[in-house]
Amino acid sequence: MSDDATFGVGEGPTANVSVSLHVGNISAVRARAGKRGFSAYVDAAVQRQIERDDLAELVAAHESAHGAFTQEEIDAARAELRGDDQAAGNAA
Repeated sequence: MSDDATFGVGEGPTANVSVSLHVGNISAVRARAGKRGFSAYVDAAVQRQIERDDLAELVAAHESAHGAFTQEEIDAARAELRGDDQAAGNAA
């Protein structure tokens, strides 16, 4: 497909590709998603991995420019992700 770059992650039509997977992974996906849900399951997993890679690059760029995150910053981010305002120091 020559127009790959025109679509964002998770966008565009589907296309068939050939990949090699460990047999154990194939069995685990089939057990969770069934034979007909296999492609959707793998596509979602690939999208999550791309998002994690993007996040890791963002963190690395931030740390390169500003130094490592402090434990307080990490705790505040975790609290915000959980929706725990009080743990982030923001009394509700």
